Amino acid sequence: MGQIQLASGLHGTQLLEARALYFERGELPAGLVDPVILRSWERCRRFGLSEGHHLPGVEALDRVALKVEQERNRALLKQVRPIMEHVYEQIRESGSMVILADANGMLLETVGDPDFVDRADRIALAAGASWDENLRGTNAIGTALLEERPVEVLGAEHFLQHNGFLTCCASPIFGPDGRLTGVLDISGDYRATQRHTLGLARISSAIAEKRLFESQHGNDIIVSFHGRTDYLGSPKEGMAAVSPDGQVLAINYNGLEILGIRRVDAVRRDFSMVFESSLSSLIDRQRRDPLGSFEITVSGKAVAIQLRGRLPNAASSGRVYDEAPVERPAPRRSEPGSTPVLTLDTLNTGDARLQAAIDRARKMLGRDIPIMIQGQSGAGKEMFAKAYHNSGPRRAGPFVALNCASIPETLIESELFGYQGGAFTGARKEGAPGKIQQAHGGTLFLDEIGDMPLNLQARLLRVLQERCVTPLGSTRAIQVDISLVCATHRRLREEVARGSFREDLYYRLNGMSVTLPALRERSDIRQLVAKLAAEEARDREQVRFSEGAMQAIERYDWPGNIRQLFNVIRVAIALLDDGENLICECHLPEELFEAEPPMPTACTGAQWAAAPLDQGSGSLEEIGRQVAQRALEAAGGNVSAAARQLGISRNTLYRKLGRL
Repeated sequence: MGQIQLASGLHGTQLLEARALYFERGELPAGLVDPVILRSWERCRRFGLSEGHHLPGVEALDRVALKVEQERNRALLKQVRPIMEHVYEQIRESGSMVILADANGMLLETVGDPDFVDRADRIALAAGASWDENLRGTNAIGTALLEERPVEVLGAEHFLQHNGFLTCCASPIFGPDGRLTGVLDISGDYRATQRHTLGLARISSAIAEKRLFESQHGNDIIVSFHGRTDYLGSPKEGMAAVSPDGQVLAINYNGLEILGIRRVDAVRRDFSMVFESSLSSLIDRQRRDPLGSFEITVSGKAVAIQLRGRLPNAASSGRVYDEAPVERPAPRRSEPGSTPVLTLDTLNTGDARLQAAIDRARKMLGRDIPIMIQGQSGAGKEMFAKAYHNSGPRRAGPFVALNCASIPETLIESELFGYQGGAFTGARKEGAPGKIQQAHGGTLFLDEIGDMPLNLQARLLRVLQERCVTPLGSTRAIQVDISLVCATHRRLREEVARGSFREDLYYRLNGMSVTLPALRERSDIRQLVAKLAAEEARDREQVRFSEGAMQAIERYDWPGNIRQLFNVIRVAIALLDDGENLICECHLPEELFEAEPPMPTACTGAQWAAAPLDQGSGSLEEIGRQVAQRALEAAGGNVSAAARQLGISRNTLYRKLGRL
């Protein structure tokens, strides 16, 4: 077995026997090694690694690339650096080092004793190197990420022989959304193993998670809770972030364990559903005793609870808090009376195919993976992209959209990358940032990416690889941090085969693909119609549709998809009389009916909609005026007849014509 080093004592003897069984005889060393280690060995064998593997070609990032990765993980580094320094002070001069890696096993930063750091450098245990298990074999960092649990790897438990001098203890760090965001590791010489090291790594990662949670939700209500009052404020406490309107935004792993629930049963639910108590009453109690805690009962268990952060005045918050749990929480709104914030949840109106697309996209939230949205024109690709942005950790950042098909090829380069003053004829003197730079810290949505010129595809690929953009006429690269979402109605694989789309860019962009169904394929048209009508007519009483009108909408093929449906609803609402809220067949365009549309009594014989309306004419009032004018012309100027055909009064007809 070469020069592999083994720990002394019983553990070392067992490892010697285990390695002989596994690597020389091909037998599983059951009972001789921890099951976690054995699972990792099995994975390494499937990866094609061998115990004497020396990893040819596995190189660390250069300084520039490392800086880009550190900038991408800036929030994580900001919260964990002080913890690393504190841990190192506890283990200084013990032949050890403290390491922070990202969720992919890339080492972001290290601090440690110089003599051990020199030894670690020889096996690339340094910032910029990847310690993913499929590259480095069994190791605490890579294995903890795959197992999603704290892991200790002692000496010869490392799969690769030349890592056998290490003892490593790593604990994963989970973000407020429950996703892996990094791992904290303490590594040292196996001969100086300390039994408390794994515990130190675990408590350090717990502190890091607490700091990340409080940092991300600094503007929300933070709810701390535990079965024991003295654990409030400790790394073991449960934490939930709650919006002023009573929606649970996030909950940590400890909180899920304490309440005995799953994350899906807590996040985006009303506070009263999760904690079985009224948020308003708890806010009032906390205001009376700002530093105190109090007890509530959840699922029959006593839980100590404390609220901190920005506590709203329940009487003036714009929300009536329910004293009992409600079946469904009200949607979050940016302010009282405004349109609900568009999120992946609000997009879901019951169609199974759309739900599948939403579920796939939700799994990518917070991850640095591009999303490709496919679907017919008008299927709601930009709406989906905006909802994806609003549902993720970048929702406070900008959402910047660019339609690659609607901008002339001569202008798209400056629109996308920006330009320096005087870069070309007609350029603004002060220059202008491009869409990429404008999206820094947020999401860039490139619609109809399949129409982007080939020369710009190469520049975009470079931006995605280097995370830097160079404006036209400039030599200075500007770092950018963006989440990229693209959309197209084209089949990009066919475009690649034809040579009109770069293959390398295709694979870079197509990290995860979702397909939006055409409107005619959806099973939730009634719910979608009701939702669009409510949003368009939010200043009116609730708009309803007659059964005949709804059936006509369901039968139609909708070649223009959701965009066309929205325009039809907008016109129909414009035809309603003041105080009316029922849309019937006479309010719908003729194209929705294969034959003459059946009309209600008040509308029988009306031919005023024979000619198409100018739907791009602007406001609902203007659309209503057009329809009224058409009806009047069809009635030969007879106001009473036109009013009867439209089902409205003479005065209302005059108002729509602008004569009152």
